[in-house]
Amino acid sequence: MAAIVHAMRPSEKTASAESQRFDGLSAALLDWYSGHARELPWRIGPGERARGAAPDPYRVWLAEIMLQQTTVPHATRYYLDFTARWPTIDALAAAEDETVMAAWAGLGYYARARNLLKCARAVSELGEWPSTEEGLRDLPGIGAYTAGAVAALAFGRRAAAIDGNVDRVFARLMAAKGDWKSEKIEIAKQVRVLVPEDRPAEFAEALMDLGATICTPKSPNCLLCPVRGWCTAQAEGNPQRYPIKPVRKAKPVRYGEVYIVSRGGEVLTERRPDRGLLGGMRGLPTSEWTETGPADRLQWVPVAAETLGQVRHVFTHFELRLDVVCGDVVSPPPGYDWTARSDAADALPSVFKKALKLAR
Repeated sequence: MAAIVHAMRPSEKTASAESQRFDGLSAALLDWYSGHARELPWRIGPGERARGAAPDPYRVWLAEIMLQQTTVPHATRYYLDFTARWPTIDALAAAEDETVMAAWAGLGYYARARNLLKCARAVSELGEWPSTEEGLRDLPGIGAYTAGAVAALAFGRRAAAIDGNVDRVFARLMAAKGDWKSEKIEIAKQVRVLVPEDRPAEFAEALMDLGATICTPKSPNCLLCPVRGWCTAQAEGNPQRYPIKPVRKAKPVRYGEVYIVSRGGEVLTERRPDRGLLGGMRGLPTSEWTETGPADRLQWVPVAAETLGQVRHVFTHFELRLDVVCGDVVSPPPGYDWTARSDAADALPSVFKKALKLAR
């Protein structure tokens, strides 16, 4: 009987060649991590893992949600506050929405806070955390990256946690010059191949630390990089060239007014609708935000109110410019509350904190 010969498709040949090219990289990276791991309050270090310490999925998940689009120093104080106030997933699930939203103020991307509560309540109702990527993806607010990170870091699953740091590291290792969307797909395939069976959590953390401390966006320290021997961009002599991303379009600008209405040591606030930007957060009263200029002033704001200046704030999809209007109101309409100015300074989203600061 004639032997059946399997002809490798071009994509299979490429994947196989890439895998061979990175032979030994995982081991070198893990050796480096064993001596250079960052100490982070939500992390079980390599020594602790070796002694059998087990991470708390709640704390792993909470940190990963907070760290999205946020620096480690900025997220750390929120993480410590949350875990002190709500030390377990059940405690967070039982918390009042507005209390959690106020505690989140200043971290930005406020849909994360709403999904944080939805996810906590879903897990609390289940009685346990799903331990697979697929199960985690079914929870509110958990996408591909977070599912991979929690599966690897909390449950030791052979999963890939691919964030911006990892994309940058592998864009340089592979000298990725093609269409960025396509390159990201190839990077994800390569990372998954390299995740070791026995140390997936440490591999994920090692890549995070490499991107945060060595293979940084600007001025990468190639002399200290444990995987420079595998790096095509370093061999080319220009690692900062990568990743090669499409040029970002300028963000549209929206305009409006924000109103500072004071009474003694209090300031007028409102709870914003659950749906929409800054949904569910406590904020200062504002006009509508439009792209053509400030919308009509709210009817209960006096005509003689003084405009103090303008604050600017950049959201994900647009830049907001708000004229800060200060005036006295005898009796505001229903739906508004008086909030101590000191509490407002802590509990309001950043755009409103900027307005309060200007008013002072």
